[in-house]
Amino acid sequence: MDKPLILVTNDDGILAPGLAALVDAVKALGEVIVVAPDSPQSGKGHAITIDQPLRINEVEAFGPIKAYECSGTPVDCVKLAMNVIGSNRTFDLCVSGINHGSNASINIIYSGTLSAAMEASLEGVNSIGFSLLDYSFDADFSPGLPFIHQICQQTLEHGLGETRLLNVNIPTGNIKGIKVCKQADARWVEDFQQGTDPRGKHYYWLTGRFENGSKEEDSDLKALEEGYISLVPSMHDLTHYRAMQSLKDFEKINI
Repeated sequence: MDKPLILVTNDDGILAPGLAALVDAVKALGEVIVVAPDSPQSGKGHAITIDQPLRINEVEAFGPIKAYECSGTPVDCVKLAMNVIGSNRTFDLCVSGINHGSNASINIIYSGTLSAAMEASLEGVNSIGFSLLDYSFDADFSPGLPFIHQICQQTLEHGLGETRLLNVNIPTGNIKGIKVCKQADARWVEDFQQGTDPRGKHYYWLTGRFENGSKEEDSDLKALEEGYISLVPSMHDLTHYRAMQSLKDFEKINI
């Protein structure tokens, strides 16, 4: 019986410690192929490269595990993995991360980590994005690795039910367990720092603060606040189904 084929990717780049930690967490579960960006790609969302060629290079970064760096975005990496590198194979699982920083709540919209996993889910592959609530380069991923291993093992053995995509965020420090949650209703309040470069040109640097307006007990942010891993079943369908009936009057417009 063939081993499960597992695609590992991320958005922080091929050299990110979080990627190495994720490889360590899943390498005993099957055959692993790593395809990751050759440079950090945080915040790229579901962007793809269409105005220039993509390049892939095999690298020796994880011992005997096949690994490739890609000149494109996280979603480009998944597309190349499935249509070029593994074109004659079928992936059983795609895992993305471990991201250096939270991708809970609205962050899923901007996240290259989750977009890479979502791209694989669009191809019918069960996919999971993992993120740690620590933005530092030397973040300690070790407390979450046994949980990641078990989540991936259970996914390989039993699937994900009605979804193909999980957004998993991991708190720092002591982990109390796992909670299946919904996405919290939070937002970024934008701010731009203005300045002038050495050539006299004005620039704007995006900053801001994260504002959580959600008070719901079953949200991902609440679970993380209480020391639990948040596990949110997600999907690419952005249809607001409850609003459809209330908008039926638009169908009466006839020009």
